Amino acid sequence: MTTKGLRIAVFIIFITGIVLAVFYREQFDVEQLQVWVNGAGYIGPLVFMLIYIIGTVFFMPGSVLTLAGGALFGPVVGTFYNLTAATIGAIISFAAARYLAHDWVEKKTGGRLKALKRGVEGEGWKFVAFVRLVPLFPFNLLNYALGLTKIKLGHYSLATYICMLPGAIAYTYIGYVGRGS
Repeated sequence: MTTKGLRIAVFIIFITGIVLAVFYREQFDVEQLQVWVNGAGYIGPLVFMLIYIIGTVFFMPGSVLTLAGGALFGPVVGTFYNLTAATIGAIISFAAARYLAHDWVEKKTGGRLKALKRGVEGEGWKFVAFVRLVPLFPFNLLNYALGLTKIKLGHYSLATYICMLPGAIAYTYIGYVGRGS
């Protein structure tokens, strides 16, 4: 398979996954997630993190997953699992946009986004930090949008991890105190 063919195949898989996740979003069941995690035994945390990563890539509601992480693992360990999985999912989404869609978006927009991109790129990690600290911006969409810029992956990753920490702590703790008995 050619590089272009591989890119198209991966792009189709991403789009299909996103469409399915959005379509079946209401059927997401936290209780079933708990059954899977508990049934996995000692690798349960890895199963949870994998589900969280996939959910991030395919636009599943991160707040629900974060609340579930708090309920399943407690406030401290849950925050670590949630934050790590969300960041890995964000990095995958960022990389997918950068390496699969960047050229296509550039062609389709005809340069109309250049000024906006230059502004974002000029701020670099500071822009990432701002949008991560202010949770008004849609997390999943932002991961892909930032991948279309020239922000360095390392800066994006570190700013994402550090600046999502306050929100991760808050949502994980809410999940912990709100868990069923």
